[in-house]
Amino acid sequence: MLPSIFGENLFDDFFNDFDMFPGWSGRNPLYGKHARNMMKTDVRETENSYEVDVDLPGFQKDEIRLDLKDGYLTIQAAKGLDKDQQDKKGKYIRQERYAGAMSRSFYVGDVEPDQISAKYEHGVLQISLPKAGKKELPKSNTIAIE
Repeated sequence: MLPSIFGENLFDDFFNDFDMFPGWSGRNPLYGKHARNMMKTDVRETENSYEVDVDLPGFQKDEIRLDLKDGYLTIQAAKGLDKDQQDKKGKYIRQERYAGAMSRSFYVGDVEPDQISAKYEHGVLQISLPKAGKKELPKSNTIAIE
């Protein structure tokens, strides 16, 4: 099988490279036109918590950061490439790996940072957020009308 110089489809690069509408191109310096497929997230609700699974393939644990500010949980992932190519032999025909960063935010409400747990295994970031306790509604009181 020969590598395609045009990508997956001859027309991908032609039809997707219009810069007339910035922000619509779907391009990201980290993963190119496939950036829309990155940081795919699943959210599950259990009895006591919300479980969030975020796909981050190719990242190391130290390249991922979680921040909680004003009720928003932000996931940031940054990747750098080793530009030292002195020991490599040969000429690149196509190079698709880039350095860059991506982030995604979710509103989680009033959660304390020490209540959130996270682990990263096999390219998947798993985050567990506790559910807020149910708030009791005030008891009904009759108000006299004058």
